[in-house]
Amino acid sequence: MMKATSFLTSLLFLLSLNTAQGAPGWKALTNDEVHDPTSPAIGILQEPATALALLPSDTSGNRVSWIRALRERYIQPRTNIYPETEIKVLDMDIIMELTGEMPLVRFPHKPHTEWLDCDNCHDKIFIEKVGANPVNMFAILAGEYCGRCHGAVAFPLTECNRCHSVDRATFTGQPGAQPEKKVSELIN
Repeated sequence: MMKATSFLTSLLFLLSLNTAQGAPGWKALTNDEVHDPTSPAIGILQEPATALALLPSDTSGNRVSWIRALRERYIQPRTNIYPETEIKVLDMDIIMELTGEMPLVRFPHKPHTEWLDCDNCHDKIFIEKVGANPVNMFAILAGEYCGRCHGAVAFPLTECNRCHSVDRATFTGQPGAQPEKKVSELIN
């Protein structure tokens, strides 16, 4: 287990260095090593600096705080494809304890359900039953579980403290689904 933890720590450190070495601004589409600079379509695409500069900033990924952008109404994304879909925002946290030596993981449902219907994840990515999801960093890095979005369309996996955010020494609650009171009230 120690070898695996050391490997993951080294891998995440190297990924964070790679992210930190990026230019302070957004790369032009012709230089981002993703788009084909010779494609005639490149001229009709909006440059990230133009598209994203007015949105609330963040320190990682594409440097946009998408949750703030949503809550402060900079953006108003469509919540569903089918009009009959009823979006239910769920303000409930899950605390995951099998994190090795890392702090506990806090999964906040609210920012996820402000964007997505529950059916996007349950029961396709996550089985809605305690203990049914063997979530671990190897699976996440392989694009499973949280890795389906994080590292692709949501903040990158190099931002460890965003998920590993609950100090196990000061957490007084029980792991799993949290009661109505906020997690901050369970931390001394």
